[in-house]
Amino acid sequence: MPYTTIRLRDTADGLRDGFARIRSEFDLPDGFPTPVQEEAERAAASPAVPQEDRTDLPLVTIDPPGSMDLDQALCIERRGTGYRVWYAIADVAAFVRPGGAIDAEARVRAETVYMADGRVPLHPPVLSEGAASLLPGQTRPAALWRLDLGSDGEIEAVDLRRALVRSRERLDYETVQAAVDTGRAEGTIALLAEVGPLRLERERARGGLSLPTPEQQVIPDGNGGYQVEFRTNHPCEAWNAQISLLTGMAAARMMLDAGVGVLRVLPQAGPEDVGKVRRVAAALGVPWPDGTSYAEVVHGLDPKIPGHAAFLHESTVLLRGAAYVAFNGSAPAQVLHAALGAPYAHVTAPLRRLVDRYGTEVCLAVAADSPVPEEIAAALPGLPEQMAMGGRRAGAVERACVDLVEAAVLRPRIGEVFEAVVIDVSDGKPGGQVQVTEPAVIARCDGDRLPLGERIPVRLTHADPTTREVRFTAA
Repeated sequence: MPYTTIRLRDTADGLRDGFARIRSEFDLPDGFPTPVQEEAERAAASPAVPQEDRTDLPLVTIDPPGSMDLDQALCIERRGTGYRVWYAIADVAAFVRPGGAIDAEARVRAETVYMADGRVPLHPPVLSEGAASLLPGQTRPAALWRLDLGSDGEIEAVDLRRALVRSRERLDYETVQAAVDTGRAEGTIALLAEVGPLRLERERARGGLSLPTPEQQVIPDGNGGYQVEFRTNHPCEAWNAQISLLTGMAAARMMLDAGVGVLRVLPQAGPEDVGKVRRVAAALGVPWPDGTSYAEVVHGLDPKIPGHAAFLHESTVLLRGAAYVAFNGSAPAQVLHAALGAPYAHVTAPLRRLVDRYGTEVCLAVAADSPVPEEIAAALPGLPEQMAMGGRRAGAVERACVDLVEAAVLRPRIGEVFEAVVIDVSDGKPGGQVQVTEPAVIARCDGDRLPLGERIPVRLTHADPTTREVRFTAA
């Protein structure tokens, strides 16, 4: 699914007030209530410890630099002509009991909210960045998945159990990609470079897709100011994501087989929306041969090409409507996640997302051939709405942060002319949206009959950090 991330390496003084206004506007909490913090400190000191010890596994974590809330640790081994993937997920349930103060607060927050100047965490940092996080060199309780894959990357066997684990090393994407590109990758990283592409091929075969959309990031300009750039993900980020998706699909299958759980679903786009997007493709010169799916079209696109960038932006209408659905007793009517081409469940980020803890508890019970605990089953029906509310809040905050930074970066440049690509127009209405490459900004542009998918000069007419508004006009 497409998303935008603002990464701010330092906070300019001119933005501090803006971020404070966003926190107030969206009623984001500052810290945790005393009962929650106290319960977290007690839990950090005495978690539930599993009997099985798998600290022998040479697990590593792969995350953005500086990350402390480490949900996942990975180890890949050869298994005959196939592979064995060990995926350790932070066992948040070893610290958080259903119905307790931490759980109640997490139900309100639903997920960690990331801002350019920090985060509003789902759990107190003493847990999410400390005792429950899979930090290197620390023994931690985990839900340990074992996923056996064939030579083609398809799942052949799955096992899940609680175990103690210890990550050997905290890696970041730059380091991993450099090791692969220079031929220095060994062990898990070398095998990730095999398994990741295999899983991407399986995704294409299922009709799934990952949009190749770049993310925005904010970096210092070297003169005390800031600039916004588009960042293209490294291939290893897609490979790493495929391990998480693989686990989520295994979890969904376990839930469906047991008739209980909570899925992340996305319905197939309707013929009207598909027809509209096909017309956009034709207008932009994006090839879409008869009999070819949307996913197949997307896999061949390059967002650096103006027409392709516009098509990717316009076609996201086909990926709207994602939701959570809980069930107990029989499978729901909608089980497919259309963007993945398979049923899917969120279970790999419990430090940052509420639903993952409950999904993991369901899978642990199913794997042990035990009934799902009553307090877990009782919580499932409320999760879809709790996650929907949390997701809307997180998305709105993210968009507000992006708008603020864009306006602050552009404010001194009002009146300048920029080169932009028209990525969105409204039928029968003037104006549209343009994407400026330098700086990396997407904003409203005034003008009649803007040419969708073409480069045009645009003049910056408005940039106000207070209102977080940016506006151009065709030059």
